[in-house]
Amino acid sequence: MPSGHLLLEEPIRMASILEPSKANFFPAMTKIVGTLGPKSRSVEAISGCLKAGMSVARFDFSWCDPEYHQETLENLKTAIKSTKKLCAVMLDTVGAEMQVVNKSEASISLQENAQVVLTPNQGQEATSEILPINFDGLAKAVKKGDTIFIGQYLFTGSETTSVWLEVFEVKGEDVVCIIKNSATLAGSLFTLHASQIHIDLPTLTEKDKEVISTWGVKNKIDFLSLSYTRHAEDVRQAREFLSKLGDLSQTQIFAKIENVEGLTHFDEILQEADGIILSRGNLGIDLPPEKVFLFQKSALYKCNMAGKPAVLTRVVDSMTANLRPTRAEATDVANAVLDGSDAILLGAETLRGLYPVETISTVGKICAEAEKVFNQDLYFKKTVKYVGEPMTHLESIASSAVRAAIKVKASVIICFTSSGRAARLIAKYRPTMPVLSVVIPRLKTNQLKWSFTGAFEARQSLIVRGLFPMLADPRHPAESTSATNESILKVALDHGKALGIIKSHDRAVVCQKLGDSSVVKIIELED
Repeated sequence: MPSGHLLLEEPIRMASILEPSKANFFPAMTKIVGTLGPKSRSVEAISGCLKAGMSVARFDFSWCDPEYHQETLENLKTAIKSTKKLCAVMLDTVGAEMQVVNKSEASISLQENAQVVLTPNQGQEATSEILPINFDGLAKAVKKGDTIFIGQYLFTGSETTSVWLEVFEVKGEDVVCIIKNSATLAGSLFTLHASQIHIDLPTLTEKDKEVISTWGVKNKIDFLSLSYTRHAEDVRQAREFLSKLGDLSQTQIFAKIENVEGLTHFDEILQEADGIILSRGNLGIDLPPEKVFLFQKSALYKCNMAGKPAVLTRVVDSMTANLRPTRAEATDVANAVLDGSDAILLGAETLRGLYPVETISTVGKICAEAEKVFNQDLYFKKTVKYVGEPMTHLESIASSAVRAAIKVKASVIICFTSSGRAARLIAKYRPTMPVLSVVIPRLKTNQLKWSFTGAFEARQSLIVRGLFPMLADPRHPAESTSATNESILKVALDHGKALGIIKSHDRAVVCQKLGDSSVVKIIELED
């Protein structure tokens, strides 16, 4: 990757830093994925999260049962209706995750330089001397000197709540370890991660398949977060499984890259997946600290050039217990935006954090400030150069729409789309203004009944940077007469005015299909 990627084009005036940030209907173009849980599952809390800027709700099945998550989802539906804010649903699988099971939920104190035994015998009680785990193949996978990390699920990385272990010896199916730092583990479930070790567990477990085929089908999930994706074949198998589940054939698969195996096969995984989640928590254990940022920049660049959404995790861990992020965390969020992230994923910060709404609001504000200094001109040129010539018809239209919008200083780009692909291509070129994606429903049948598409496509825009969807009247087909297109355009413009992104005398760039031709036109709004 060339040096100087996404550098600021010119120095920032120091005086501008002291100017108050302008309020905006959209807290940021960068999207925020919030994990819903104990501290963020009431209608009131979820409503606050939606108003603060959450556009995707993540349901993590590594803990709790489907009934618990269903209650949370019903609260989300109520909150969506009351706030009139769209929100997509993401199901996060368990995958090849090793866990320490603490049935008694009593706190476990571990002392530096003492020994602790990891055993697959889950009948054992978890103590400071022995920890039962959910995997019977660990003894075959590790050797003396290997590193193992254990922390409360969605751990913050604090050395008082997570522990580093070094394998001392293997005894049958048990693994004896030396404790490298003193810590207290609290709760019923701790994640166990063996650094750079291949774990022989399936990426899509039987438990995952059961949850997807029941809870996922019932709720028509928009995104599947495929935990511990290690090979492109993992994505292909997941897609084949979804294809047999009716509406879930439309569900987008986001490959979660969590270890060196996933990193090694990143290019092939990116080709197969609909998007990528960089799980920096586990990656930060597998990689030396000085290498994490290199992978982040490289992976985000590849996602951007492929036009596939990239989601970054673990940015404001300290806000799990604090009202303000650290200086390093605030800078980290901004750099994620400048590096090209489509969305920021909040885990512990919203799931069990004390300030879920404030965290979303703070992250959104930082993203919005970073977007103001994002070097769109340099990014646009690099993207066009990467795509090369001849461009495809759709790519040419998308890049032209963005170029025109910037040249005429348009307030918004309005894109008519049925599949969402045209709108995503426009977003790929990172326009500085919002892209209003007007999704035109299509009529389909399964031989038993007729139904309209469009809802999936609209919600799946909610994870793409700069895209803001609206669902058009199904009586107006995408390739209709000029009169009906003008009618939909008027509705879109009125929607933009209501959102506060368009006002009188503003210019808008419209991208739509007329017959067999794709058209980009510039309009100026009247009073």
